[in-house]
Amino acid sequence: MNLPELTAGERAIYEWQMWLPGFGEAAQRKLKGASVLISRVGGLGGNVAYQLAAAGVGRLVLAHGGNLRHSDLNRQLLQTHDHLGRPRMESIVRRLHDLNPHLAITAVAENISDANAAGLVAQADVAVDAAPMFDERLALNRAAVAARKPMVECAVYAFEAHVTTFIPGRTGCLQCLVPEIPPDWKRCFPVLGAVSGTAGCLGAVEVVKLLTGLGEPLAGTRLVMDLGTMEFRRLKLARRADCPVCANARAGDL
Repeated sequence: MNLPELTAGERAIYEWQMWLPGFGEAAQRKLKGASVLISRVGGLGGNVAYQLAAAGVGRLVLAHGGNLRHSDLNRQLLQTHDHLGRPRMESIVRRLHDLNPHLAITAVAENISDANAAGLVAQADVAVDAAPMFDERLALNRAAVAARKPMVECAVYAFEAHVTTFIPGRTGCLQCLVPEIPPDWKRCFPVLGAVSGTAGCLGAVEVVKLLTGLGEPLAGTRLVMDLGTMEFRRLKLARRADCPVCANARAGDL
């Protein structure tokens, strides 16, 4: 695999993280040559995107529709008050480029669905699910499994945050964890912005580990955090033998 070289400016920017044991220039070049899809770039996904842009990931494929509302501003840190009523994606791209002007961004001003998921997943090495709606989450999951691409799953509710990583052929998938969409689930729910930020930052760490091969991703393990009590648990995730999505999945090549 031919990885892009680092410029002198990039070596200076990423110097501190390249000091990490085992990281060095080789891992940084992997990040520069990588592409990551993020489904919804709000409170959760916006933090994932911001941290990956700061870390030097070369390309982000971002999917998020709709216009900015007042209720977004407690957690969507890529947005600003002067952007109210305008497409969220405009501000997302602008703020990410303010941080990293060399970042390549494919901006899709629509949410993930069965109609677009496969095409978007095909453009990425890793997918990140940060969507609030289960139909979006499960559509991305199906596409990621079909393409044999890892998917980092982030979710929040009130003070709770959940992060895990699904790797086709090695772990179960989101359909194993959520076999049916909860009938009473709604798009709007209680959440503290800092909880979204915590889960988003941890999701970004998972992506970096997957792309560089360093560390141990949460493959087959769900990290569950209650930030109200600061209780952290690691729960094993079973792979369902009868899962209609991943039962016959083979491992992909990352």
